[in-house]
Amino acid sequence: MADIYLETGKKKVFAGSLDWPGWGRFGKSEEEAIEALAAYGARYEPIATAAGYSFPAAPRLNVVERVPGTATTEFGAPDGHPAADGSAVTAAVAGRHTKPLRAAWAAFDAYAAIAPESLRKGPRGGGRDRDKMIGHVIETESAYARKIGVKHRPPALEDRAAVDALRDDVIATLGRTSDGGPLTDNGWTARYAARRFVWHVLDHLWEMEDRSA
Repeated sequence: MADIYLETGKKKVFAGSLDWPGWGRFGKSEEEAIEALAAYGARYEPIATAAGYSFPAAPRLNVVERVPGTATTEFGAPDGHPAADGSAVTAAVAGRHTKPLRAAWAAFDAYAAIAPESLRKGPRGGGRDRDKMIGHVIETESAYARKIGVKHRPPALEDRAAVDALRDDVIATLGRTSDGGPLTDNGWTARYAARRFVWHVLDHLWEMEDRSA
């Protein structure tokens, strides 16, 4: 059993796990989103394993909540806030936030180091090449970090020390216990932040893998 929520926009539906940060996929309908999520379980499993957790084989997906989507949903990023996001964050929950995030970063960085610079274009000729994708991930993390009270200038692609400093502060913040409320004024809860951070890294990791072929 794996509890999931559905975020429904006008043209897209996002199915996301409440227990496994970053395991989430889009579809044009609830059925397509759930099918896509189930299919990507095999790709998420190595991340969970690297984080030190045992990911269930072919879990039965249980929809526990539906929330409305936003313009961000239509753009292709999860933006729904299920009620569970407001639950208190214990030390164990904080670990389930930070460990998959570290594992996602490690997997992304490892694959980026061997991926070709020029990636296969999408069906309409779109898509970033490798270095632009890496830069996008890092720049986006700097923006996400502000939503949890971590302020860093967007690091340059080649400035590894600055990238590590940003990520270390994100981990320190998400690794703390909390009452479940936003981590900064007008910011994100820890549960939502973990889900969004990990999802974004994995979404581009999997895109890079698929477009390297």
